[in-house]
Amino acid sequence: MHPERIAGEFGVREGMSVADFGSGAGYFTIIMGRMVGENGKVYALDIQETALDNVRVKARAIGIKNIETIRTNLEVVGSSGLPDNSQDAVLLANVLFQSDKRSDIIREAARVLKEGGQLVLIDWRLGTGGFGPPDDRRTDETAMRTLVTAEKLLFERIIDAGQFHYGMIFKKG
Repeated sequence: MHPERIAGEFGVREGMSVADFGSGAGYFTIIMGRMVGENGKVYALDIQETALDNVRVKARAIGIKNIETIRTNLEVVGSSGLPDNSQDAVLLANVLFQSDKRSDIIREAARVLKEGGQLVLIDWRLGTGGFGPPDDRRTDETAMRTLVTAEKLLFERIIDAGQFHYGMIFKKG
């Protein structure tokens, strides 16, 4: 994956409020922190404190001050602590394959999205060989699209997430 190139397809702009669900080490978090500028805000949410420590260290090292980290279990609806209808965008990059509660995570993303806000979903393609998680942890693109639209999010478009991943953007509204 090439986070810089992929993030350019998200439509994130100056002044936006964005939640990076399952931020991990913060590759996208840091990029989006630059994109939203000092008038915007990026929330990095992860269950692992060590991942959030990593995000804080990276942000501090390059002088980004608009990132807030939140330790949470995204499989519990309401657990992000973010208000309803508060985010312009939510990113779910390589998160859903790790969970058996995908619908709950998507439901939490939909809850925090503003009307007209977008969910950016990136996950592992099925059948791309030994790289990444086993196929039984992956969800094919059609099934994933059905899962997300079941939470009242509208499919908007596909984005190029590279050889091993698919990317889709959904809209709340």
